Amino acid sequence: MNTSVLSAVSGPPATIPLAMITEKKLMSGNEAVALAARDSGFALGAGYPGTPSTEILEEFAALGGHAQWSPNEKVALEVAIGAAFGGSRALATMKHVGLNVAADPLFTVTYTGVTGALVIISADDPGMASSQNEQDNRRYAVAAGIPMLEPSDSQEAYDMMLAAATMSERWQIPFLLRLTTRVCHSKTVVSRRQVPAVPRPAHFERDIISRVMIPANARPAHRKLRAKLDDIAQASETSALNRMVDGSRSLGIITSGISYMHAREAAPEARILKLATTHPLPFKLIADFVASVDRCLVIEEGDPYLEENLKAHGLAVEGKPAMYRFGELNVNRVQRIIQRDVTPEPAPPSGKAPQLCEGCSHRVVFDVLHKLDCIVAGDIGCYTLGVLPPFRAMDTCVCMGASIGVGLGLRHVLPAEQARKVVSVIGDSTFVHSGLTGLVEMVYNPPATGHVLLILDNSTTAMTGHQEHPGTGRTLLHEATGKVVFEDLAKSLGIRRVHVVAPHAGSVDFEKLVADSLASGELVLIIVRRPCILVAKQIIQYEKCAVQCEAEAH
Repeated sequence: MNTSVLSAVSGPPATIPLAMITEKKLMSGNEAVALAARDSGFALGAGYPGTPSTEILEEFAALGGHAQWSPNEKVALEVAIGAAFGGSRALATMKHVGLNVAADPLFTVTYTGVTGALVIISADDPGMASSQNEQDNRRYAVAAGIPMLEPSDSQEAYDMMLAAATMSERWQIPFLLRLTTRVCHSKTVVSRRQVPAVPRPAHFERDIISRVMIPANARPAHRKLRAKLDDIAQASETSALNRMVDGSRSLGIITSGISYMHAREAAPEARILKLATTHPLPFKLIADFVASVDRCLVIEEGDPYLEENLKAHGLAVEGKPAMYRFGELNVNRVQRIIQRDVTPEPAPPSGKAPQLCEGCSHRVVFDVLHKLDCIVAGDIGCYTLGVLPPFRAMDTCVCMGASIGVGLGLRHVLPAEQARKVVSVIGDSTFVHSGLTGLVEMVYNPPATGHVLLILDNSTTAMTGHQEHPGTGRTLLHEATGKVVFEDLAKSLGIRRVHVVAPHAGSVDFEKLVADSLASGELVLIIVRRPCILVAKQIIQYEKCAVQCEAEAH
């Protein structure tokens, strides 16, 4: 598109001369977002690794941006909010379930507003390629009152990131950039823009009424928020970010995100309105489009978000049958929706089940837990695969950090003979993410039978691609930094029985340790520490470099 996204909603449309397109690259959506953030002067990116969002910050760092992994998404968003309060452009990245963790600051920062730009990435996962649910985070935009943009390919991911920064600063409100797995990971051609140097130097200006959300300040802030959203909705009516594709009036399609690509291929003859701003919605633009076609169909993945909103405004649109709410859409499924085909879909081909790596230290743990017939409250990470054969040694898995609380709950209510079998299992990165408060709960409200917690410490965030976390003592760029030492933390909280072990296959010592711990009736922390075999050599190298750097500093 030739219209400048920098002025698409902030004034009269401007045109980017072709000479300003400096280069073309084949990029994933994640890479395109990172490049746009770097090109447009974002001073800070914070997040927590989670597929499909992880590569955004890694690429931003590789491009020279200031990127950092936070303990969890809530902290990442709070750090980004602080940077935006200071007048800088800031980015917070997370997968869709991560926005649940960040929801507390999210719902209030729309009231406080920001001085610099704040863009929050929600990378949703329709079809649950690597997630425990397929929630549709478009609902968050409405609930939190945050304006939302949805790109359909890498070029739009780049352009909309640029636009989100400009719009965030214009309205002094954070923007939500909602990606999905297919946009995050698919590669398309991106034309890089020559973006003017717009970010101003960071500077804090005191604004207590806007930034301190006591009720007296929050009540007028809510009204101010709604006025901003009305203004953004009006601007969206003529925004160049929305796209109209002419075609036959017999079939009109309203769509957004990756669904646009499927719709274009499935119905090349259709007239299409592709929405970029999906909250707040440009209802006049949509109503005019609906009136211009004989049949108007809404094509969208996941929840019937657009369909419900349009029908609530009295627009005569048709949504997809309920069976297409689940999983990703594709060209074939969109064709079936157009044809109102509700016959059963062919079952997807069965693939090979994932499994723990050969030689993984987690295997020893789950062998023992299975042998001792433990009731295992599990958590999110590669060790979740302990639920599969041959181990079948995990009984619950709810969300990040839930293993400790769920295990304690079971301990509190089960008969003593069952309660003594309950074990909580959590990984090192997950423990830092949201297990710390569970550990405090364990000390504060100990069950009568005690409890046994296993932290499977493989010195990395393995499931998402071996990222660092506060327990490794290394930054996103693998440089030495402060380290959270789990055993010291537990002892400081008053847990007396703390064990650090590195069990090997065939050893009876670990089995005896777990059995004795279960029988003790006390609070026990067992840290199973051995680096992930896939990155053990790199970790050794990182540690050598850290020692060398420290020696040179002294």
